[in-house]
Amino acid sequence: MMERTCIIVGASHAAAQLAPSLRQEGWEGRIVVVGDEPYLPYHRPPLSKAYLLGDKHADDLLIRAADVYTRFNIEFRLGDRVESIDRGGKTVSLRSGEKLAYDKLALCTGTRVRTVTLPGSTLPGVHYLRNIGDIDRIRAEVRAGGHAVIVGGGYIGLETAAVLTKLGMRTTVLEMAPRVLARVTAPQVSGFFERVHREEGVVIHTGVAVRGFEGETRVDQVVCADGTSYPADLVIIGVGVMPNVELAADANLATDNGILVDACARTADPDIVGAGDCTMHPSPYYGYIRLESVPNATEQAKSAAAALCGKDKPYSALPWFWSDQYDIKLQIAGLNQGYDEVVVRGDREGSRSFCAFYLKSGRLIAADCVNRPQEFMFSKKLIAERIEVSAVQLADETLSLKSLVEAVRVVD
Repeated sequence: MMERTCIIVGASHAAAQLAPSLRQEGWEGRIVVVGDEPYLPYHRPPLSKAYLLGDKHADDLLIRAADVYTRFNIEFRLGDRVESIDRGGKTVSLRSGEKLAYDKLALCTGTRVRTVTLPGSTLPGVHYLRNIGDIDRIRAEVRAGGHAVIVGGGYIGLETAAVLTKLGMRTTVLEMAPRVLARVTAPQVSGFFERVHREEGVVIHTGVAVRGFEGETRVDQVVCADGTSYPADLVIIGVGVMPNVELAADANLATDNGILVDACARTADPDIVGAGDCTMHPSPYYGYIRLESVPNATEQAKSAAAALCGKDKPYSALPWFWSDQYDIKLQIAGLNQGYDEVVVRGDREGSRSFCAFYLKSGRLIAADCVNRPQEFMFSKKLIAERIEVSAVQLADETLSLKSLVEAVRVVD
């Protein structure tokens, strides 16, 4: 009898969890992970922070040491990529020309940066930030006193601005929206982060559109639509990411801003699962969603591993995220989509510690907690357990969130 094979496409956070979880769920056949970078799966969040700062090296980023994969008998094909899937023949074709047969297939293809086609966008000195190679190229051009321009005021842009400023660069953030973090936070939170960055020396311009990049041999300025220009020795473009769904779509698997999977991470093909940033999946809290987060990739990968072994372990965790900037740790519980009320707890304008709670029709659906780990932890419980709590209670700092959680449990 031939040994069964599971191929995992993408050496991502999801893959790093899915492969050993397969063994733990009882998979006895081959496990082969195909990744297009020359590295074992590594943590991406530190790239724009500790790795760019120089506090961590590439080996420090590894999610698991090499001997862990050896112990689980997991094979890697690094520096290669899957170019196509033949579902009928149950094979995948690699860029190297090799064809691999599979019994089960896991798509952990992640996302890629959204690129721009503006004049001068290919000039030396203009960068995107997604992988170790990107950061290595950026770090080679960092110099104290130089001008850095960040195009995009999302989390990646602001995290990068914080680090470049710490490294001594004169940093400018250009954001097209009326405020930074406009897609993901309330105006109160955007205002807080704009204040903090300006206090740290970052120049922020909102409501501006970049027209292009200029320079003879490398970029030396960024030009905006209104004619304003900003000197630039280094440019980083951070305008979002796109899910890598092409493999799935070309194999006639359903996609819609992600590879469509069920609560157990299964696609419509019983032998193919998907996990991580590339998937659209059902949430018991928010309907169908696609998440770009490490916790999502990790937990969904566990469900995917179980599904490949014929078990149902639905993924139903509450989404959560984080961002580190300067001395600030922002922890986010839930998704604030559709909120109609924001309640602030703490001094947002005069300190660096507060919470913003998002309510929808009187129900708590999300929380942004700045340097408040305990309130983050209990916010997750309040949201996940759908505990009724009023705006007045959330705003009252003399009333602990822990007491609100425990009061309901005592009644139950």
